[in-house]
Amino acid sequence: MNADQRMTDVDSWRRLPAAQQPDWPDPDALKGVLEELASYPPLVFAGECDQLRERIARVAKGEAFLLQGGDCAETFDAITADQVRDKVKTLLQMAAVLTYATSVPVVKIGRIAGQYSKPRSRPIEVRGDLTLPVYRGDAVNGQEFTAEARRPDPERLKRMYHASASTLNLIRAFVTGGYGDLRQVHEWNRDFVNNSPIGARYEALARDIDRALTFLAACGADPGEFHLAEFWSSHEALLLDYEAALTRTDSRTGHSYDVSGHMVWIGERTRQLDHAHVEFAASVRNPVAVKLGPSSTRDDVLGLIDRLDPEREPGRLSFITRMGRDKVRDVLPSLIEIAAEAEAPIAWICDPMHGNTFEAATGHKTRHFDDVLDEVAGFFEAHRGLGSHPGGIHIELTGDDVTECVGGGHPIGLTDLHRRYQTACDPRLNRYQALDLAFQVAELYADRTAPAIPRPRIAQAA
Repeated sequence: MNADQRMTDVDSWRRLPAAQQPDWPDPDALKGVLEELASYPPLVFAGECDQLRERIARVAKGEAFLLQGGDCAETFDAITADQVRDKVKTLLQMAAVLTYATSVPVVKIGRIAGQYSKPRSRPIEVRGDLTLPVYRGDAVNGQEFTAEARRPDPERLKRMYHASASTLNLIRAFVTGGYGDLRQVHEWNRDFVNNSPIGARYEALARDIDRALTFLAACGADPGEFHLAEFWSSHEALLLDYEAALTRTDSRTGHSYDVSGHMVWIGERTRQLDHAHVEFAASVRNPVAVKLGPSSTRDDVLGLIDRLDPEREPGRLSFITRMGRDKVRDVLPSLIEIAAEAEAPIAWICDPMHGNTFEAATGHKTRHFDDVLDEVAGFFEAHRGLGSHPGGIHIELTGDDVTECVGGGHPIGLTDLHRRYQTACDPRLNRYQALDLAFQVAELYADRTAPAIPRPRIAQAA
C-alpha cells in the first residue's frame, strides 16, 4: 500500500471542521512532509495497541488502576537520556505505591513520545506593538517571540517523529534494563519518605511494602514482573495531518491504527461531535480517550459513546474528567450515571490539573497542590457515592526539580515560582509533588468506604 492509499483510509475527517489546526503557510511543503511521514516505519505496533486496550478493559471493569503522566508539552531539547529517565522513574515510583495500596495492577502510560503540540485559547499573541502566531508546541513553531520562530514549519513534524522514536527507544531500554525492577523502585521511594518533610505520614505504607517484598523474597518468590515493567505512550491527537500520515492498516485484521502512540486522546477544545477530531478517532482501532470539562452535557457523553464505542467494548473508550476542585463533586456524578445508563464500559480517569490553573501576581501560570489533591478527592467521592470504579489519574509532571506548581510536601511558595519555571506551556508537578500525590491517592483508594475530607485551601497570596 502506498502513502496516498494510506492517507485516503483516514481522509473522512478532512471533510469536517477541524479546530486548533495550524495555518501552514506553504501547502506544497506540508504535502511533501506528510508523504514522507507516511512512508516511515510505525512508532508503535498494532498488537501493542491491542494489549493496552486489554489492560484498560481491566480498568473499566474495576480490576486495575491507570496512571497517566508526563509533560504538558514536550520540547525537542528535552529528550536527553537523563530527562527521559527521570520522568519514567517518577512514574514507576508512583505506580509502585499505587499498586500496593490498590492491590490491583497499575497501567502505566506516559504523556510522552508525541506530546509536542498544544491547543491554545487564542491564535495570536500580542506583545507591545508586535502581533505573532501563538506558540502551538515544538511540532509547529518555536517559543521565541520572533516572526521567524513563530512561523509554522511542517519540517517540524518530521522532527517530532524522530524525537518520539528516540524517546521510545530510551523508554524501552530503561524499563527492560533495571529501572522496572520493583525492589529498585521501592528503594527510591524509601529515600523519598526518609527525606520528605512530611515523610512520617507515609512511613507506615512504605514499611508495609518493604515487609511484603521481604516476605516474598524469603519465600523464594521472584516473578518476572518484579524486574520488568509495561510502559505505554500516549498523546493528544491534535495535529490531524500528522496523525493521519502515521495511520497504517494492520495486516492481521485490516483495521486502521494510529501508530504514532499506543493511546491517543481528544481534548476539551476539539471534542465536538460533528468535527474532525472525533471523526478521526472513530476511524482508528487504538484505545482512545476524551477530555470532559464541567460544561459537558448528557448529549455530549451519549454522542461520544455512540460515535467512538458503538460496540460497547471495554478498553476502547476512556473519559478523562477535568472539572476543577469547585465543580467536580457537582458535575461528575451525573456524567457517570449517564454512561452507566448507556451500558458503556468507560474507564474513568481524573485530570486534576487543567481545571485548577490560576495566574500568580508574578504573571506565572500555576496550580496549587491542594487544589489538585482536592479534585482527586472529589473524583473518588463521586465514584464512591455511585458504587463505580475510580479508574485512574492523569497528571502533568516532570522528573525535574522545577518550581511551577505551589504547595506540596516540599513546599513551594508563589514567590518561588521564578526559580525554576521551565515549562513550555502549563505548570507541572515536580518529582517530589508527584510522589506526594501518589502516596495521598493511595490513601484515598485504600479508604474508599469513608468520606474524603478536603484539605484546607492555602491562600493564593503573593
